[in-house]
Amino acid sequence: MHANIASLPHNAATIEGPRERLISFSYLVLRAASAGGAVAAGLVQTFVFARILTPERFSIFIVVGAIGYTLWLADLGLSNILFLNLRSPYLAGRKDRQAARQATALIVFYAALAIAASIVCFVAALAQTSSTLRGAWELALFLLYITLNLAWSSLRSISLAFDLFVFYERLELVRRIVNIATMLAMLGGLSLAFFLIASNVLWGLLFAIVLAKLIAHGALAWRLRGLPAELMVFFRLNRNSIARSAISALSGASIALFPYYVVPIWFGLGAAPIILEVTFKIFRGACVIFAAICDIAVPGQTRALAAHDADRLLKTTLLVAGLCCLPAATACAVLVFGGGPLFTFLLRSAATVPHAIVPILVALLFTSVLQIVSEVLLQYTGYFRSLAYNGAAVAVAMLLATLFAVVADVDLVGFLAIYAAVYGAGAVALVIAACYGPIRAAAAKPAKSGR
Repeated sequence: MHANIASLPHNAATIEGPRERLISFSYLVLRAASAGGAVAAGLVQTFVFARILTPERFSIFIVVGAIGYTLWLADLGLSNILFLNLRSPYLAGRKDRQAARQATALIVFYAALAIAASIVCFVAALAQTSSTLRGAWELALFLLYITLNLAWSSLRSISLAFDLFVFYERLELVRRIVNIATMLAMLGGLSLAFFLIASNVLWGLLFAIVLAKLIAHGALAWRLRGLPAELMVFFRLNRNSIARSAISALSGASIALFPYYVVPIWFGLGAAPIILEVTFKIFRGACVIFAAICDIAVPGQTRALAAHDADRLLKTTLLVAGLCCLPAATACAVLVFGGGPLFTFLLRSAATVPHAIVPILVALLFTSVLQIVSEVLLQYTGYFRSLAYNGAAVAVAMLLATLFAVVADVDLVGFLAIYAAVYGAGAVALVIAACYGPIRAAAAKPAKSGR
């Protein structure tokens, strides 16, 4: 069902944006700050919880948090489809009330999923003989705090569709600052229960503010009646795109997560999983920064595609690729010239990271720039088929490469080198898909996209 941005008439993009800039620099600053806040919040949470909780209690929170992150897979890329369904009519200067109702239905569904998961968590925790009522409530509130991110991130896509990205990122930055401040306050005596209650109350306030803004702009509907039916209509009309988006999302998750299962089984507990964790923590942290940088190009990229302005689309994409290379180069320089002391500082005596990990990390960082720049462009222009084919192919290649590594009996460094090689090949394939997809579609008049 989703509208094809590339197939809009040349004069359809009636909502004008600032032509003198390829990207919004106010958005760049805000997005970079909120992305940095996300990385900082994760580190601060680990730092604080390690000091206020017993090791056993801390490990339980880690497991509950992992369950919450796993529930994010319920998105299956649906927020990208929402973006397309809302962005195309917005660029054409009209409103799509059905798309707004469907977006509302999906947001309500995600919020209900978070609440249901927290209730199940409370019941399951309370059923344990060693659990207390307060302890069960804390775990349930923590899971709610984690899983509400699913609905919140979908609101980002909807805000992007209506060029409300600066408004959203201001609230996101406030959220990060308040959460970090309250987490640090726990070191001074603030109770964990108060932090969790306050964090979820903050969620409620932020949702109320964003929902009111999006309803006022016609991006969401204010009536809740009939939303289950609208959700079913959304799934039916977008079933092909959803299938492709789901394949891409699940493939991406498996590629990112499977080493965490393979390494402990293959190499055992102890040093190997710790080395993997610190390697992937640096890798994933860089990916968060790259994705944040790429987000700032989405409004300009979709506007250029709708106007069939291939030159502007290419310049905008190359600009964010260049911006991604700056933190990538900085991180690589730190790794090359100070990797040893850095790993020692992070791990102390828990494990010794082989020096050969450094070039592997350098390769992963630079190929992830290609991966994420191309992936974001394909996602927000609706090329889900390309993403699905690439994700499935890379997942299969990862499986075959892992089987080869097991048969060849390579060590951990060899396994990570093979992983980086397959990941890099997939990134190059995505660059080719972006060139033959949205970039070529932008140059064609009239453009026809074959997703």
